Amino acid sequence: MPMHLRFGEEDLLRCRFAVSPLWETQEAVRTLKRPERHGYHQGWLRRIRDAAAGLDLEPLWLLMPQRGHSPDFFGPPVESAASFADEIAAARATGPDLARSDLAKSLADTPGAADTPRGRAMLADPAGAVRELADCLEAAWHALVEPHWPRLRALLEADVAFHSRRLAQVGLGGLLSEIDPRLRWEKGTLVVTGGRRRQVWDLGGQGLCLLPSVFIWPDVATGVAPPYKQVLGYPARGIGGLWAPPDEQTPRALVRLLGRGRAAVFAALDEPASTTALAHRTGLAPSSVSGHLSALRGAGLLVSRRYGHQMLYERTPLGIALATGGR
Repeated sequence: MPMHLRFGEEDLLRCRFAVSPLWETQEAVRTLKRPERHGYHQGWLRRIRDAAAGLDLEPLWLLMPQRGHSPDFFGPPVESAASFADEIAAARATGPDLARSDLAKSLADTPGAADTPRGRAMLADPAGAVRELADCLEAAWHALVEPHWPRLRALLEADVAFHSRRLAQVGLGGLLSEIDPRLRWEKGTLVVTGGRRRQVWDLGGQGLCLLPSVFIWPDVATGVAPPYKQVLGYPARGIGGLWAPPDEQTPRALVRLLGRGRAAVFAALDEPASTTALAHRTGLAPSSVSGHLSALRGAGLLVSRRYGHQMLYERTPLGIALATGGR
């Protein structure tokens, strides 16, 4: 069933992108629960196997129905550049009345969940449930996500940079339908298909926060219940190669032409990226990456531009032609 998000004039002016470590953490926990979500993340699963074995994720999984509502305090970002510490502090500050209604809505979407001993305990003591769930999320962050956050953040920020350019080129209505085929723009309303029930929400002048996610694939998700910020989570671009070893991503022809290190940096620029992000993608030292970028830019294969506090590099038309063999 579709969800309809109605935009007013103020909403169109207040749409923005954000990257949320807390959202990514709860989606990583959800990925561990559902085997069908593992397709792109086998490399990550190998890396976190031992750490995951030491976690008790059952309280979180109880509130993650196959389709339906997960507690809103699990995910929405505090600010566009909030840290995990900021976001988990906001989650811990959730009041008991709001928490109880949020938990009840989530438990209702998994038949029988509210009648389990754990479900009943959560509803009887929502303040205690918030503390327990926040502790679980914090443990999951440290074990599953934080060690890989530089790599994940680089991909998420590259997605934001790409879609920001597309927003300037095609407008919000065109961009939303490009982000995911389940999104379509109809006369001032964003229609999100594939939900469990039909819902209609008026964004009320707050706008919509567009949130790329590595672990949300293959789903899209919305969080629109007051008082939280209104969020649309969608699969980030480029997750197919996220966990691949650098050598698997570097064509041999480029290695012969440019040398192994320079070719690895050049091949890793399918999306705009910073020196730090490229160092994580390639396994090279930042100083080596910086030298390779300077050489590639001097040869007319790359350009650089500032994005926030970072300098991002991307291929020029000549660089694109070289990377694709002129196709």
